[in-house]
Amino acid sequence: MRKIYATISKIKWLGLLGIPTLFSNWYIWKLLWLFWLFGIVEILMTLPVFLQSLHQIVGIIVADMKNKPMPDKDNFIPQIKYSLPFQGVWTVVNGGVTKEFSHSWEINSQRYAYDFIILNNEGKSHFGDATTPSNYFCYGKKKFAPADGVVVEVRKDCGDSIIMGGGKTDPFIKDIRGNYIVIKHADKEYSCLAHLMADSITVSVGEHVKRKQQIALCGNSGNTSEPHLHFQIQNGKNFFFSAGLPIHFEQITVVPQEHYNEYDLRPVPTDTYGASFISRGQCVSNY
Repeated sequence: MRKIYATISKIKWLGLLGIPTLFSNWYIWKLLWLFWLFGIVEILMTLPVFLQSLHQIVGIIVADMKNKPMPDKDNFIPQIKYSLPFQGVWTVVNGGVTKEFSHSWEINSQRYAYDFIILNNEGKSHFGDATTPSNYFCYGKKKFAPADGVVVEVRKDCGDSIIMGGGKTDPFIKDIRGNYIVIKHADKEYSCLAHLMADSITVSVGEHVKRKQQIALCGNSGNTSEPHLHFQIQNGKNFFFSAGLPIHFEQITVVPQEHYNEYDLRPVPTDTYGASFISRGQCVSNY
């Protein structure tokens, strides 16, 4: 099925050869124009992802309308300082508090999100076959509540996504978040932990959780290129329509990741913003 999808996603572009049909009635242009129909087939094959992409587009508009000004590292005053939602040393591979290093600056809810993985001293995230989720150092590691709160949303029926390689993501998924947990910690402060392992979630909606209480295991569900933890704080329950919040951590250690360029060639920040925030290329852990 994935090979069929990959073929369809490429041959639809032959429809570009039919553009002259806008100016000519020659039959061949009309036939070539029909290749765009494969684009409709592509959308239908990946409908859940397509619909959630539309949600994200609408969410950009809604979050911008509801938040004047948009929360940022200079104007946001947190009610809670958070612990890292894991044990041991992990590496930030996406995320920061500026546009240059943001996880997804234009998607307001994910503006200050982080992606965490485990890298070894050689900058590798796995051993052996790169298509096997369990070969990744972070896969199956315990996940913990980042602060006291109440669980308000859970999804746990998504299996592991296929690791496509080359940074590509599996198009046949149920939810871009995969299995996830949303916890309300304070008024307008909610955490979201995503890409969790199927059947590993140990909490339910309405349950009160304590800081550093185990709640799940790291997995590879949802829109992922490899196993990792997606973690963000948002000012509402809704993943798509909320604004992301800069995360203030407490009692953590932060050091540069050795050989980070072996994993990721993108530049890493040189400004630590007064050690108030973490960013891509850093190793982080709780005290």
